[in-house]
Amino acid sequence: MKERENFGSRLGFILVSAGCAVGLGNVWKFPYICGENGGAAFILIYLAFLILLGLPVLICEFAVGRASRKSISMAYDELEPKNTKWHHFKWSDMLGNYLLMMFYTMVGGWMLNYAYQSAAGELYGLEREAIAGRFDEMLASSSEMTFWMILAVLISLGVCALGLQNGVEKITKVMMSILIILMVVLAVHSLVLDGAMEGVKFYLIPNFKAMKEIGIGSVVFAALTHAFFTLSIGMGSMEIFGSYLKKERTLIGEAGSIVAVDTFVALTAGFIILPACFAYGVQPDAGPSLLFITLPNVFNHMQGGRIWGTAFFVFMAFAALSTIIAVCENIIAFYMDMMGWTRKKAVVINVILIILLSMPAVLGYNVLSTIQPLGVGTTIMDLEDFLVSYNILPLGGLIFVLFCVRKNGWGFVNFKAEADIGKGAKLPGWLRYYMTYVLPMIIVVVYLKGYYDFFAPKGNAVLIGWMTFALILLALIFGISFYEKKSDR
Repeated sequence: MKERENFGSRLGFILVSAGCAVGLGNVWKFPYICGENGGAAFILIYLAFLILLGLPVLICEFAVGRASRKSISMAYDELEPKNTKWHHFKWSDMLGNYLLMMFYTMVGGWMLNYAYQSAAGELYGLEREAIAGRFDEMLASSSEMTFWMILAVLISLGVCALGLQNGVEKITKVMMSILIILMVVLAVHSLVLDGAMEGVKFYLIPNFKAMKEIGIGSVVFAALTHAFFTLSIGMGSMEIFGSYLKKERTLIGEAGSIVAVDTFVALTAGFIILPACFAYGVQPDAGPSLLFITLPNVFNHMQGGRIWGTAFFVFMAFAALSTIIAVCENIIAFYMDMMGWTRKKAVVINVILIILLSMPAVLGYNVLSTIQPLGVGTTIMDLEDFLVSYNILPLGGLIFVLFCVRKNGWGFVNFKAEADIGKGAKLPGWLRYYMTYVLPMIIVVVYLKGYYDFFAPKGNAVLIGWMTFALILLALIFGISFYEKKSDR
């Protein structure tokens, strides 16, 4: 039997795993929701939930991966007790990885496109209307979007084709190192702009009045939700890196390192974006308009703006590609573990498959723009994102936790024994009660509240229908997690 690949260094594991966790939401979403929800007060609440919610689920994924030495396609099969049905959950995790790639490759292509346009000077000197028009032109051009999406796929799977140590680890280490250096440089540059301190105040000074106006409950839930989703946990994207991890250190320390890097990137992104926006009198909105319209306009007014704009979009491209490479590695491992394919065969098949699967999201902005699956103004990408963000990630996180604590699953004793192998801090004994009763309840609340917030504006009938669907999925998960076929003996 072929020996399992391992990371060449601890730094490689940390940077590759952090590269998966560090997504575009860290950049365009976190700074704005932080400032909007009370600044430093929100950050403290967010960090608390990151430790209470994100960290335990991340440890679960790493433990399942390291104990099984398999990708999520075979991990449950390897660890589950006889006559249980946990292995059925692998299909939703595998589906989630493909669904994410069906639109994230396109968004990665956007970043590559804008990095090129910034370097070539195609955005420099344009007025705000022209910059906004350029973004709309890109979305309307199926050929342009397809080219950059394919390039993102080829780069990412090309890295995976080189192997774990020589490809994924070596190249992601370089990308993440450059990403962090670029972030620090860009943050320092933003902080010395005239008027930048107003942005820092908006970002960091506790604004309890804003918290009161929004509602303490809403602020707490915003922090809770972002803490859960920021680490890319719930569909095995982290589990695969646990399967490549040696048993030299305990998992609470390894997971803590990932959380620290992810938090550093999120906080630093705020120091890049908010001071620059306030310095040039623009409102820091969330979403694509901030990245593709507002910030290019800001860079155009800076001295050396072409250089700073290029550096920013190179950083954004690396943030996107590091996630795509990590998820593609998970997909490749599905076929290597479950079907015995070689890495080369799995890469070739998935280059074709992922390109084809990414086309609906690309065409959803132009040729197929009349298809609005979640209501007027929505796109195919919105549906794919909804399936991943509002379903597979929270439900997958719930499944990992239940599997690691239930007696008819892997069980807390086995989970803790694996997590505590090696040098470093051990999991505290009280964690068993918390993970068995409290943590699943929090995840269920996050899941149902997400559905409520998404569908409540669409009317009571729509809300009731979708909330019923959500409850059925929860009932199915708990039903399977409690199932244990009695022995014939």
